[in-house]
Amino acid sequence: MTELLKTPLHALHLSLGARMVPFAGYAMPVQYRDGLIAEHRQCRSAAALFDVSHMGQVRLSGADAAAALETLVPVDVVDLAVGRQRYAFFTNEHGGLLDDLMISRPAPGTGFGDLFLVVNAGCKDADLRHLQTNIGHRCTVVGMPERALLALQGPQAADALARLNPGVKDLVFMTGGVFELADAPCFVTRSGYTGEDGFEISVPAERAEALASALLALPEVKPAGLGARDTLRLEAGLCLYGHDIDENTSPVEAGLTWAIQKVRRPGGAREGGYPGAAAVERHLAGGAMRKRVGLVGLERVPVREGTAIVDAHGHALGRVTSGTLAPGVDRPIAMAYLPQDHAAPEHEVYAEVRGKRLPMRVTKMPFQPHRYHRG
Repeated sequence: MTELLKTPLHALHLSLGARMVPFAGYAMPVQYRDGLIAEHRQCRSAAALFDVSHMGQVRLSGADAAAALETLVPVDVVDLAVGRQRYAFFTNEHGGLLDDLMISRPAPGTGFGDLFLVVNAGCKDADLRHLQTNIGHRCTVVGMPERALLALQGPQAADALARLNPGVKDLVFMTGGVFELADAPCFVTRSGYTGEDGFEISVPAERAEALASALLALPEVKPAGLGARDTLRLEAGLCLYGHDIDENTSPVEAGLTWAIQKVRRPGGAREGGYPGAAAVERHLAGGAMRKRVGLVGLERVPVREGTAIVDAHGHALGRVTSGTLAPGVDRPIAMAYLPQDHAAPEHEVYAEVRGKRLPMRVTKMPFQPHRYHRG
């Protein structure tokens, strides 16, 4: 057995009574003393602090970095302005998703490269190889394991973080910049994975515990673990890589076409040119046979990942990719891939749970309205 890696906040988690579990090769807190539901509600009502230092941080440097990255993703990187952030995904030759990621363009001279990427924990080694192999000759690709990553999320997150540096309140959703926090230079973006307003903070590993402690000393802030992070993102209708999206899922099937800007679509100035472009473009033209949908249970029985979804006659339609009894919605919710003719809102399908067929209704996502600060 390979020994689990530890984030720079490991000792702090233990001191806070966290229950630690293995996740993506790391020992990570799944919940603290108050429990998952309390942590979920803390994030929805005030501010919750998550350790996401297991995620990968990468900087790309060089005048050609943006154009080079566009050869691996179907999104507009070249036109991304300084201080802006964008959601993206790596595709394979079949148009499937290798990983999803966040791309930021830091101000020049801040030490975060011409582009700053945050990738998923379970994919970060493969992503780094993918970048170095395919575009390493066009720009410098450097992993940043010397930095930790914190996520401060919730409607009071801005007030809390502004006590450490008032300038963060100038940020709006999907923007970022360098700010001094607890005597450390941090790259802060106003974004997150909960559907709430909030921030993700890249901080030097040796200053991570001091920053986390300073935030947890604020009256609005309490710690939250992976359990609440998962229920929050599911209520927000956000995909989890390896569950709701993977290398066999196209961005069109996943409902992520909003992230493919017009300039990269057929007829656009920089159309195609990324792995699997032909397959993705076929799906954009109406060729996707299935679609990711939200499901709400009509009975109060949780429907978990892997559960079979069938029609009224028992014919197989698909499987649940994520599911929970949602604390904020107070109903069973799930995501699944269904054939297009079963994917319309209000359509009724059935989840097979322990020999019973439980009715579920297709619904629009998010299940819980997003509350991002757009200015």
